[in-house]
Amino acid sequence: MFDDEGVDMVLINNFDNALRPPMGWNSWDSYGSSLTEGELMSNAEFMAARLKAFGWDTVVVDIDWYDPTAAAHNYNVGAPLVLDEYGRQMPDTGRFPSAADGHGFASIASRVHELGLKFGLHMMRGIPKLAVERNLPVKDTQYTAKDVADLDHVCVWNPDNYGLNQSHPGAQAWYDAQVDQFAAWGVDFLKMDDMQTPFHDDEIEAYHRAIAKAEHVHGHPISLSLSPGQWNNTTYVDFLRGNAQMWRISDDLWDRWDDVYQQFSRLARWAPLQQTGHWADADMLPLGHIGLRAHVGADRDSRLTHDERRTLLTLWAMGRSPLMVGGDLPTSTPETIAMLANPALREVTAGSTHNREVARERIYAQGYDHPESYRGDLIVWAADAADWADGTVSAHPNGRYAAIFWTGDDDYELEGHVELKALVGLDRANEPWCLTDLFEDVKDGGRSSASDGAGSSTHVASIDGEGRDRVIRGVVPSHGVLWFALDNA
Repeated sequence: MFDDEGVDMVLINNFDNALRPPMGWNSWDSYGSSLTEGELMSNAEFMAARLKAFGWDTVVVDIDWYDPTAAAHNYNVGAPLVLDEYGRQMPDTGRFPSAADGHGFASIASRVHELGLKFGLHMMRGIPKLAVERNLPVKDTQYTAKDVADLDHVCVWNPDNYGLNQSHPGAQAWYDAQVDQFAAWGVDFLKMDDMQTPFHDDEIEAYHRAIAKAEHVHGHPISLSLSPGQWNNTTYVDFLRGNAQMWRISDDLWDRWDDVYQQFSRLARWAPLQQTGHWADADMLPLGHIGLRAHVGADRDSRLTHDERRTLLTLWAMGRSPLMVGGDLPTSTPETIAMLANPALREVTAGSTHNREVARERIYAQGYDHPESYRGDLIVWAADAADWADGTVSAHPNGRYAAIFWTGDDDYELEGHVELKALVGLDRANEPWCLTDLFEDVKDGGRSSASDGAGSSTHVASIDGEGRDRVIRGVVPSHGVLWFALDNA
């Protein structure tokens, strides 16, 4: 019989499944709710061939994979969801033909695993309204969908589901049966939506228990990612660590500079709380070819400038956020793929500690007495280099990582504001230090010292001065960043 002791042991093993922040691809930014099997596998195959060596190892099917009427720009009220006899969602075989004859996602998961990757699914909180209308039985119980549904806690933006009444014993059984099927298919990663805004702690705990039971039965770890994260509080951190591997800290993020800018303050709050196995998630990376059939915007390359893309990646890495890219990989530009293949992304997310914002100042062209002359914020992050949790030795033993961001609309020349000792510590200020740029320019697999191929000239930091008076020099581009490692020379 399954008991609480078994739950705890499985969960400890499961958290080892997220020793570093996950890196992967999610279909949402490209395909909304309309992804097909062919599109999924083309992204998986591309990832395995071009990006797996750099840490990218997970592909996730986002929302409404069980809706045969799903389209890019809306959710369909009263959609004829594909359900089994217990009300559990099944893949639409029109879009996922290998799911025919009750096979579900087993074939796709197997093919993804053969590529050396992990397979993930999106799921909504609760039980399908259609299952309640049909009053389908809850598997392995005497209850029905009507018995366990909670009609008072319904998602405000998606019409598919009712909540579950967690005071009813059949509610846990329904989640148990759903997750058991996912585990039988071979699912490695579950993105659970409508869990945190508002914060449904009882539902989160119930899903956590269902995953633990499925792991115990199938011997297969499943990582849990909670979404969305609007108004998410750091006071929940102990609860979140006890129930999930990832949790969102914002609403959906798109290819708008303001969306990226808002994450500075959120990651500044959450970065000091990042812990092996438990990751605050700043949301997907809207990079590359997005909007093919998405819910926001038309078919396009990411509207973020080249330097804004660097800022996005650097901030996520320094904040140790999971990295889930949204662009269609096979049709994204070589420059985008080269940016994702930067080994520093995995290096810093996996091998850094004490990640923190160390300075943030508003800069005025004419001084603080002239607020109308505000130019932007100069923001400095620092972290200690460390060995990875899986035992990989640090690329910068006893070194440091640093990032200098500039949010203004024009380039900003550093004028001695960033002292080296602020990044390496007062106790090590006199030691010899050398600087390595972590955004060496890469174009289609080849390094270029002059240009990144995207209309932005190279910006590199340097150390200037002597002894304890050394400072970081350089020009930070508009909405851009200088990102570097510091080693004791």
